[in-house]
Amino acid sequence: MQPLKIAVLVSGRGSNLQTLIDNIEKTEINGKIEIVVSNKKDAYALERAKNHGIEGVYIGKGNYPENDKRNDKLIEVLKAKKIDLIVLAGYMSILDRKIIELFRNRIINIHPSLIPSFCGKGFYGSKVHKAVLDYGVKLSGATVHFVDEGTDTGPVILQKAVEVDFDDTVDTLAAKVLKIEHELLALAVKLFCEDRLEVVGRKVKIKSSSDIS
Repeated sequence: MQPLKIAVLVSGRGSNLQTLIDNIEKTEINGKIEIVVSNKKDAYALERAKNHGIEGVYIGKGNYPENDKRNDKLIEVLKAKKIDLIVLAGYMSILDRKIIELFRNRIINIHPSLIPSFCGKGFYGSKVHKAVLDYGVKLSGATVHFVDEGTDTGPVILQKAVEVDFDDTVDTLAAKVLKIEHELLALAVKLFCEDRLEVVGRKVKIKSSSDIS
């Protein structure tokens, strides 16, 4: 099977991007990152891409101030690269409906909580972990899901929990969750590239390798 063509959308340091790069280089994932797109000009993730010979491009408010033109440029890039899968790896921007329609069930996002808890509008980054600690729940975690028109509302692919300790801070909880984010995102991309994910309504069926012809 030919490696699937992947685009990774980023906004920050790109640790999840690095995990995908590492897994692809170890041939754990049957895919190739064709392009890394950042909506932040100075995102370190672009440097990570450059270090591994991956094309990186900045498409943000600085060079495309108008929302429609920014979305059109992103679509143009994705189509030109004939992308099979889009991975949102800490991408702090809402995808336009046109992109979601073009890549239905081919966009994966990672969220630092157990959806449907602590997700949706306003829940991103450290704000998620602060909300978890403020509420006093005993478990948090990470979720990988397909992207639909809502915010963190698409079908769940994988989830894993971490215990929230009484003395946890935003930073310590974030570190625990990030560790499983790396694990889950790499596995979800691997499964997608092996054609082992099937969306059935709101559920995602993970097919065994024997089910794949």
